[in-house]
Amino acid sequence: MSAWPLYVFDAYGTLFDVHSAVARHRALVGAEAERLSDIWRTKQLEYTWVRSLMGAHRDFLALTEEALDFAAARCGGISAEAREKLLSAYRTLDAFPDVAPTLRALKEKGARLVILSNGTPEMLASAVQSAGLGDLLDESLSVESVGVFKTELRVYELVEKRYGLAPRNVSFQSSNRWDVAGAAKFGFRAVWINRGGAPDEYRDLGPAAVLNGLAGLADP
Repeated sequence: MSAWPLYVFDAYGTLFDVHSAVARHRALVGAEAERLSDIWRTKQLEYTWVRSLMGAHRDFLALTEEALDFAAARCGGISAEAREKLLSAYRTLDAFPDVAPTLRALKEKGARLVILSNGTPEMLASAVQSAGLGDLLDESLSVESVGVFKTELRVYELVEKRYGLAPRNVSFQSSNRWDVAGAAKFGFRAVWINRGGAPDEYRDLGPAAVLNGLAGLADP
């Protein structure tokens, strides 16, 4: 048996490598590829927080496009071809190497495995399918059903309402420390997948555990 009946995973940055889109088309982007990818991700998240605070929701795909346009402008511009290919690649991001083996191990122990993400249902379906994870995940829950982004507590409440489990019985995994803080505030067992060795923050809303990858979740 698994340690927890339900494991909930953030998608972008936790299961899927958000920088793999630019990495795939580095030659088209040019010398500023890495900087563009960093700005793209930073602005994408900033837009979710700003729009949640002022109650002016736009879906994650629209914000992803807007963030890319900003990043491109900051980095000297990109061609129309590069823009099209980058946005297409974002729908089929690479999964991290530890994702499939860990999900499979947890599944074999009887756990239910669910995504909870800012992504639209269509974005998540595309990413899951392209990464070959469809048989390992039970469901993908999108913030679109509540019209607000993480870390609004109504997003985490989607899991409680859908599965009828008390938050303390849910293990929530994210590579984003701010997301871990939101999940901890809601009452989940929040696990920080600190892939990049980032320093801690939000210390009053600490994780239950810190791992450098997903593999540790399946340990006995």
